[in-house]
Amino acid sequence: MAEQNPFFVRFVELVAAQLDDPLSTAESLAQQLHVSTSQLHRLLGAVAGEPPAQFRRRILLERAAYALLGPDRSILDIAVDAGYASHEAFTRAFQRAYAATPSTWRGRPGDPRIASANNVHFHPPAGLVLPTSDGGIPMDLVTIMVEQHVAVVAQLLHACRGLAAATLEQPITVTNADTVDDDLTIRLLAARLVDELGIWNAAVANVAYTPHSCDHASIPELENLLDEHGELFIRHVRDASAGATLGDTFVDATSGTPYFFTYAGMVAHVLAYGAYRRTLCAGALEAHGVTLTEDPLSWPPLRPDGPTLPA
Repeated sequence: MAEQNPFFVRFVELVAAQLDDPLSTAESLAQQLHVSTSQLHRLLGAVAGEPPAQFRRRILLERAAYALLGPDRSILDIAVDAGYASHEAFTRAFQRAYAATPSTWRGRPGDPRIASANNVHFHPPAGLVLPTSDGGIPMDLVTIMVEQHVAVVAQLLHACRGLAAATLEQPITVTNADTVDDDLTIRLLAARLVDELGIWNAAVANVAYTPHSCDHASIPELENLLDEHGELFIRHVRDASAGATLGDTFVDATSGTPYFFTYAGMVAHVLAYGAYRRTLCAGALEAHGVTLTEDPLSWPPLRPDGPTLPA
């Protein structure tokens, strides 16, 4: 794998250190790596699937895409920083890479990363990120935890079907502690659990979403929304886990201000706040005689074959 090759790692380090050097060329990089230019082309082609000049141009375009997320710099200024002598040349190269002109992309940005065989990308403010070679976070566990969370929310919604509307809207009292949500009720907590998944699905796709849009939905409507939002969120996590990209950054510009998040941070946020809301909701349901099986120890993929706690 490219990320495990010391020569490629050194090449990436040099490119990262010289992004602003207009004299950094394949020839100069080869000289610093103590190989000929033709050897550098052959080695990079074999290890990284990308010639050195193309690699550097792609990284500079990714940096330019991140720069376009801010309103302060002109497109020409960004173009010059990316190594282009004119607005027109930059626009042509950018449009080939992103299927949109810089001005169009600035108004409706997408993923700044350009697909590559080596999966090395620009990481703001001024670095390059090599994919981890050891898998990093235990990927299967992350996916299983998210699947368990979505399944418990589904179980919770199913349990709510048997409760009267007045019970669903009965205030939940939490004493001596601040709460994440105001006006707590069983139905509102259930709505926020579903809504959170929709918010992050929209953030990953960089499409508009109205927070708290589920607040007035009925339980059957929430079940339908969970089928949609839950399945898509699990797919995002499963894909990031399988591709060892949980540490990768995505850009959420849906609120007008670009924010950077990692997939791992998104998952941790959803599980942390989800566990809090689930626990409050489960306690309220317990008071009405409904018991949920929400402990991950009871989740089949995590249960051992031998004797353990009852499900």
